[in-house]
Amino acid sequence: MTVQQLNYVITISEMGSFNKASEVLYISQPSLTSAIQELEKELGITIFNRSGRGVTLTNDGEEFIQHARQVYQQYERLLEKYTGEGGLRKKFGISAQHYSFAVKSFVEMVKRLEGDEYDFAIRETKTREVIDDVATGRSELGILYLSDFNRRAINKILSTNSLEFHHLIDCEAYVYMWKGHPLAKKKKIHFTDLADYPCLSFEQGSTGSFYLAEEILSTAEYSRTIKANDRATMLNLMVGLNGYTLCSGIICEEINGPEYVAVPFEPDDPDIASRMEIGYIIKKDMIPSKVALLYIEEIKKYLGV
Repeated sequence: MTVQQLNYVITISEMGSFNKASEVLYISQPSLTSAIQELEKELGITIFNRSGRGVTLTNDGEEFIQHARQVYQQYERLLEKYTGEGGLRKKFGISAQHYSFAVKSFVEMVKRLEGDEYDFAIRETKTREVIDDVATGRSELGILYLSDFNRRAINKILSTNSLEFHHLIDCEAYVYMWKGHPLAKKKKIHFTDLADYPCLSFEQGSTGSFYLAEEILSTAEYSRTIKANDRATMLNLMVGLNGYTLCSGIICEEINGPEYVAVPFEPDDPDIASRMEIGYIIKKDMIPSKVALLYIEEIKKYLGV
């Protein structure tokens, strides 16, 4: 098995076909096919299911590619660190819960790489997918939060997937709403104030649990709830229905627009934990890429930490 073969497997899985992968890799399709067949023979597994519509990973292939991505990424980090080389085109992926500051930091990172060739991805997605993306090597970093409520459950998932959490900032819960909301000018908001308005949250899918909710205090009793899949829909529901969501209060006006406010949330019960610990996750023992370090630098700068 060679590093080159690992790169072949990763590229084929991303392209979904040998033909497209051969074009990206600047290798003939017969040579690419032969290289993969030799690798499959050496490993004693079938990595790809072939069909007229392209290729998909087998169960063995799904497991193999997780290790392949990790090994190949480490190889690239070593080239970066010790030879200053690595690929001519920088690669980086980040998955995050729906945080506008994560997007803003990504924008500032990309601006600093003006003139460089790159292949980047930023994914605002479900909590479980943030974890899975980093665990499988699809993304190098993930952004999410811990609280007293979800910490044990999330840390167990992270440990199982050989991931580690790095603290960025602690913050109290805020109520996020549009400026025209009847409660927008209050200095503090209690649960009782919110009773007549729909609570908005990001959908976590059929396998989601309270521990994976993006919004703190997900187990509280809400008389009206609406789930959304993206930030634009969430913002529209705030305006159209006077909806609200509970968040960190770290809002990027440049991304979300100036029509929204974050008001401090005051729990009716002082024993209710409303503190959020926001951080990033990364593979254990992974050497971060220069781009990942640049992104971490930008997000720390934005958060003032």
